[in-house]
Amino acid sequence: MLTLNDLRLAVLIDADNIPYSNVKGMLEEIAKYGTPTFKRIYGDWTKPTVSGWKSVLLENAITPVQQYSYTKGKNSTDSAMIIEAMDILYSGKVDGFCIVSSDSDFTRLATRLREAGMKVIGIGERKTPHPFIVACDKFIYLEIIASTVAPSEVASEPRKKGKPVIKKKKTEIREDQDPIKILNRLITSSITDLADENGWAYLGDVGNLILKKQPDFDPRNYGFPKLTPLIRSLDFEIDERESGQNKTKHIYIRNRK
Repeated sequence: MLTLNDLRLAVLIDADNIPYSNVKGMLEEIAKYGTPTFKRIYGDWTKPTVSGWKSVLLENAITPVQQYSYTKGKNSTDSAMIIEAMDILYSGKVDGFCIVSSDSDFTRLATRLREAGMKVIGIGERKTPHPFIVACDKFIYLEIIASTVAPSEVASEPRKKGKPVIKKKKTEIREDQDPIKILNRLITSSITDLADENGWAYLGDVGNLILKKQPDFDPRNYGFPKLTPLIRSLDFEIDERESGQNKTKHIYIRNRK
């Protein structure tokens, strides 16, 4: 069975809907999930709006694919990406796809690829429509990739124990829109779904279930590099158990009674 890092990935980038900044960080993020076998970027390279990409393509071995806009106001880049994605799928040379776009037009493509047994990772800006996000196995926001953290998303103030670092907004947040309360409900329900008779659930399984429920879940959205420190900052019981292998400990969590 292939592990996550063994996956052969086709990386398809929509130049019309993705900024060219921090391309290196984006590719490093993709490398965590597998090896990019194909790296292609689609756009009408005669347009000045995509000229910024040209300087970074050679540096990162990304193959540009020219797609002219046949009709004004219509985006033919999407069609080119979809056709090539299906060609790559049927070639049998990859185990998954990374679709880099903030465009909801790729929702059906992501769904079709998953139906074919492919792992689908989406990368895009926070403005990406929800249907495309949930159509992927995992969705990663460009704003949190690598060392570039948007100041509007994560506060620079010191972290307080028990509270993830989220910038306070000037306007009052309704309780049903509070990101921390939403996060707590998501984790609580996931623990309940997986808990043994004593209420304990293995943290790794909880993380996987959360990702299935909410593909854009990422601890970095809340100012934490990994899931474990995020969980420690919240009000859950934690139990570290010896695994018997190189002093590695397994972490179990449960809801407070």
